[in-house]
Amino acid sequence: MGHREQLLEGAKRCLYERGYARTTARDIVAASGTNLASIGYHFGSKDALLTAAMIEAMDEWGDELGRAIVVDPGATPPDRLAAIWTGVAESVTNHRPLWAASIDLLTQMDHQPELRERLAAAIEAGRVSFTSLVLAGVEAPADAGGGNGAGANGSAGKTPADGSASAVGSLVMAVITGLTVQCLLDPERAPSGSDLVAAIRTIEEAAG
Repeated sequence: MGHREQLLEGAKRCLYERGYARTTARDIVAASGTNLASIGYHFGSKDALLTAAMIEAMDEWGDELGRAIVVDPGATPPDRLAAIWTGVAESVTNHRPLWAASIDLLTQMDHQPELRERLAAAIEAGRVSFTSLVLAGVEAPADAGGGNGAGANGSAGKTPADGSASAVGSLVMAVITGLTVQCLLDPERAPSGSDLVAAIRTIEEAAG
């Protein structure tokens, strides 16, 4: 592993352990076993290195999210929702530093245009994938959800006549963000996937 790769690994370790704001160049050097001059040579600045590390961390978070979510192909949409959110909650418990870093990424997006662009693209892709996953292959419309027409399992689905289905993916993403925060801050009282689906049903019943 060369110095560049060592710096990236060290910077990611610092992001997971210390967060973006508290990480110094010397922290990265200590974590990577390199030297201060290497940061300037390979990345130009500490901030550029941390941005590159955050992008890699975001990719790792996406990979972990994919591993965490296991959905029975024959399950109903509500059961699919419960499985998605349960998988997320369990993953936050098992991989806390990675998920905490994903929240830290959000706090930096206004200062890092490249990171903001990557996050926006990832969220848009997530909307399409989760819509397909929950609705068993029904994709979000191209003008609302983006993407390449392939669902979470790689299969193309039928596009609905209007954009209403794309809101399903947005709902899943919104709950994942909120659930992550609750699991990080108050894991003992954070809801399970089944709790969240039951809450949606309660609202539906109350609405008559």
